[in-house]
Amino acid sequence: MKVLLLDTNHEILKNGLLSLNWEVDEDYHSSKEEIEKKIAGYDGLIIRSRIPLDKNFLSQAKNLKFIGRVGAGLENIDTDFAKKQNIKLFNAPEGNRNAVGEHTLGLILNLFNKINKSDKEIRQGIWKREENRGIELDGKTVSIIGYGNMGKAFAKKLKGFDVEILAYDIKNNVGDENAKQTELEDLFKKTDILSLHVPHTPETFQMINKDFINKFHKNFWLINTARGTVVHTKDLVDALQSGKILGAGLDVLEYEKSSFENMFENNNLPPEFKELIKMENVILTPHVAGWTVESKKKLAQVILNKIKKEYE
Repeated sequence: MKVLLLDTNHEILKNGLLSLNWEVDEDYHSSKEEIEKKIAGYDGLIIRSRIPLDKNFLSQAKNLKFIGRVGAGLENIDTDFAKKQNIKLFNAPEGNRNAVGEHTLGLILNLFNKINKSDKEIRQGIWKREENRGIELDGKTVSIIGYGNMGKAFAKKLKGFDVEILAYDIKNNVGDENAKQTELEDLFKKTDILSLHVPHTPETFQMINKDFINKFHKNFWLINTARGTVVHTKDLVDALQSGKILGAGLDVLEYEKSSFENMFENNNLPPEFKELIKMENVILTPHVAGWTVESKKKLAQVILNKIKKEYE
């Protein structure tokens, strides 16, 4: 087998492939067009997000047997065409689900206790106690949309809190001892905190919009560690300004590039984003919920294990 690595990853992945006596090449800088010219010479491909693998690219990959994406999703791959080409696809949501669960909980606790806000004030010599009085998670209803690897990991982190946990998913029978699976109508009635853990699909694109937000009976908190395109940012800003959404923790934004690496290159930021960054009840992180020291290793190990199971 001859394998090409297009993105840097933990060294255990490359070393593990070499241990199979496979030939492993690395190319972390060539353009998509340059890679297309040589991809026919490879049996396997390891990626993260640098290059989209569309139909044109995959058509050139005439000998490709598998693609391993060192990440949770497969949205930068034309999966339908890949399957038609009999290319096996491996991804690794198991590798960073714990990191995502911890980060999601961290965003909620930070928002509830105004940690970012009070930290900034103290650094400016401002000491406000009453204005920074927090609220407690206990007694709240936490609703999770998307109850796969990430949603389940987050629910597990909530076990130490006295909260009701509801889960909605398009798949049946995914509820477990940590969350009760229910319908959207139940979420609309009970939710205090809404956490998103869905992939980017045509069905989830801008799912959280004005109409969806206004169906909730109570004002609520929104957490998004899934994909930025799930939330319509203008409608989110409007809901934050009206108080319908009490605060938001966002690890992802709809303006991100498909590579996830940078959002600010042209510095032409939408007006709603400029409003968002002024809000004290909003916490933003740069798509790092699943991006820990530990998950870097685990993601690589999961992909390696799946490849070995298939071909060893």
